[in-house]
Amino acid sequence: MWWSGEAWVPRKQPTVRQERLGRELRKLREAAGLSAREAAQLLGTISVTMSRIESGITGVSEARVRRMATQYACGDQELIDALVELATDRTRGWWEEYRDLLAPAFLDLAELEHHARFLRVIATAHVPGLLQTEDYARAVIRYWVPELPEGEQELRVAYRMRRQAVLSWEDAVPYEAILHESVLRTRVADRRVARAQLDELLRQSERPNVSLRLIPFDVDGFGGASSSFVYAGGLVPALDTVQRDTPYGSAFQDAAAQLHAMRTLFRKVESASHDPARSREFIHRLAKEL
Repeated sequence: MWWSGEAWVPRKQPTVRQERLGRELRKLREAAGLSAREAAQLLGTISVTMSRIESGITGVSEARVRRMATQYACGDQELIDALVELATDRTRGWWEEYRDLLAPAFLDLAELEHHARFLRVIATAHVPGLLQTEDYARAVIRYWVPELPEGEQELRVAYRMRRQAVLSWEDAVPYEAILHESVLRTRVADRRVARAQLDELLRQSERPNVSLRLIPFDVDGFGGASSSFVYAGGLVPALDTVQRDTPYGSAFQDAAAQLHAMRTLFRKVESASHDPARSREFIHRLAKEL
């Protein structure tokens, strides 16, 4: 449900962000050793309502979140405040314009990027979406989904371009990207598109909030060829999220063990990369070769 100003209206399909709030509230309840029925009794409601809250179908007020935290004996005030912010956020971002045009996962990724406190990316297959030129994005989309009508392909391209605004706001999100040399050398289209994409990477790397690092082919000890992902920082570390592309679309991960593994992996991959200045020099040389 969402708040219309007068009453709660059922949500047709909760977003990943709304589902995350529900999962975090369920984690607190389970950590307290309470069943949904026991928690409902303590909160003066019914177990069906608890189930809807914990699945993201039903919205929850600040007062109820804080009451839950009290009943669950949660003493982490930063986490409680972060959950309250999730519960009370009424942002309807630009991505809502695409609600009936694109699959929910597209919108969930844009919302994730919009609210992220920082973004860390490892790319070993393609240039990250937030750094792609329009022609590069078009070539990738057409290759992977050739059966889409041209109009839908262009819709996806336009959507990807709009997502890039998160890097250019006045208070733009800190963005760290590590790219393997294979990403830069693979021509998803032709020489012109490849050169323009390298120039775009150099341009983006000049932003104060953007840090680009390169892993060259000749570095020793790099076994992370399949380690591509986006790591989005949450309001508190416990609310971080990892997004990975799969053959079936986006997958979002937020279990504590998964987050720890991805943080460790990022630092390991980072240790194999050139620093930003040396990476820029490498990209510049490669662009001159084309």
